Amino acid sequence: MQEKENGGVTIPWLGQGDPFPPAESALCDPDGLLAAGGGLSSDRLVTAYARGIFPWFSEHDPVLWWSPDPRAVLGVQDMHVSRSLRRTLRSSGYRVTADTAFSSVVQACAAPRDVDGGTWITNAMAEAYGRLAVLGHAHSVEVWSGGTLVGGLYGVALGRMFYGESMFSRQPDASKVALVCLARQLEAWGFELIDCQVASAHLVSLGARTIPRTVFLRAIDRLTRLPPVPSPWALAQDLPETVRVR
Repeated sequence: MQEKENGGVTIPWLGQGDPFPPAESALCDPDGLLAAGGGLSSDRLVTAYARGIFPWFSEHDPVLWWSPDPRAVLGVQDMHVSRSLRRTLRSSGYRVTADTAFSSVVQACAAPRDVDGGTWITNAMAEAYGRLAVLGHAHSVEVWSGGTLVGGLYGVALGRMFYGESMFSRQPDASKVALVCLARQLEAWGFELIDCQVASAHLVSLGARTIPRTVFLRAIDRLTRLPPVPSPWALAQDLPETVRVR
C-alpha cells in the first residue's frame, strides 16, 4: 500500500491485494475520502460494503473509496409516505418488480442529469455492479407503466443490510414508489436500514437521517452477518395496499 496525492490531499493508494485502511481513518475534508485504487472486483466491493465503504468517482478519476461521517440512513420503518404519494401508489397503475431489469435500471441511473452531461456511474462501475447482480449481491427495483420502465433503483444487499446506490424517475413519483415498495419489502424480510451514504434534502424529506459513523459500523457489522434473502428477489404483490402514511 502506497500513499498518493489526490486533489491536494494524501490518501493510501491500494494495490490489487491491499486491504482497506480502517473506515475511521477517512479524511474529514473532503468528508469520508479513505483511499484510491485497488480496482472494482466483486470481492473488493463486497468487502468494502461490509466495512461501511463505497466507491464514488468520475470517469476521469482513479477509483476513490469513501466512508463519510455522519452517515445518512433510512430506517425501513421510518419511510415518510405523504398523502399525495399514497394516492400515487394506489391509483397510478404503476407495476413494481424486483430483479427483472437490473442492467436497464443501472443504465437509466447513469444517464446524464446535469448540464455538463457528466455521470459518476461509469462503464466500469456499471459492469462491476452487473457482476455483483449475477452473484446475488446487487438488486434492482423497477417501476413500470404498461410495458415501459419509468423509474427504479438499485443497490447492494449483504445479509439483512441494503446499501442504496442510485435511483431514477421518468414519470412523477416513480422513484419514490420504488423506494417505498423496497422499504416495505425489506421490513417484511427483517432488514432494518437502507444506507443512503450522504444526506440530501430529498432523502431527508422521505425520512432519512444521519447517524455517527461509529453507530453505522456497529449496525452493519450485526446486520451483514444475518442470513441473506435468496436471489433473485420477488416483491409481494400487495405492497402498495399495505403502505401506511407515517
